[in-house]
Amino acid sequence: MGLWWIGLAGSLCLAGAAYWRRSLSGSGALAAVVLGTALYALGSASWFGTLIAFFLSSSLLSKWKQRRKAAAESGYEKSGRRDAVQVWANGGLGLALCAACAVRPEPALYAAFVGVMAAVNADTWATEIGGLSRSEPRSILTGRRVAAGTSGGVTPLGLAATAAGGLFIGAAAWLLQRLDAVAPGGLDSAAAAGAYGGAELLALGLVGGAVGSLADSALGAAWQRMYRCRVCGRELEARRHCGEAAEHIRGWRALGNDAVNVLGSMAGGAAALLVGVLLL
Repeated sequence: MGLWWIGLAGSLCLAGAAYWRRSLSGSGALAAVVLGTALYALGSASWFGTLIAFFLSSSLLSKWKQRRKAAAESGYEKSGRRDAVQVWANGGLGLALCAACAVRPEPALYAAFVGVMAAVNADTWATEIGGLSRSEPRSILTGRRVAAGTSGGVTPLGLAATAAGGLFIGAAAWLLQRLDAVAPGGLDSAAAAGAYGGAELLALGLVGGAVGSLADSALGAAWQRMYRCRVCGRELEARRHCGEAAEHIRGWRALGNDAVNVLGSMAGGAAALLVGVLLL
């Protein structure tokens, strides 16, 4: 806990830059500072850096070829600048695992953390890169063709991005382990993070990313609340479209995109936890 100021300084710089680049709203920037500072104080550079790897890669991808993805993104519940709810939906579970590891250091908890970060990263990469696919998405549940941007729709390009996003987090976690030797967080959670080698972390990232992202897609297709635009007839997540209130057509009204993201990250974390236990 004595080096918490390193996490605070790093989080302030990154959140400030993200706010300036319009990747985070004001509430999102504040939440990111709190989340990042706590992750470094309770964990170490590898815990904190893995979160940053997710945030930087997803932020850059969200800006990539934005015009081509604009039509699909117009139907999302949230797009553009991340707010506090989105920040906590993506990183809150990771922080809970870090806190648990600070109290009771267990390598498997770090495996679950990698799985959670891989899940949210893989899902983001699938959305951002898959949105550029030239092939029409198909429902993960029925296999039927669906419109671009429909919850639960998958493409071959999106599935490849899912795998790449999970592997990216595994690789980042492996590289960031080296920083723990020179910038330790001061707790045994750093030692827990060093229990896995490079190949093992890649496996954890791939499994956690794939399971989490696919669970997110399945939940989106089956139970996420969905609406239909009263003007253009498009099925979408957003409650308003074409300047009018959209009509609720299916799904649980309480299950929005942020809740689906949390459940997907839980699935990814649980899968990586299981694999992590088997690898010890």
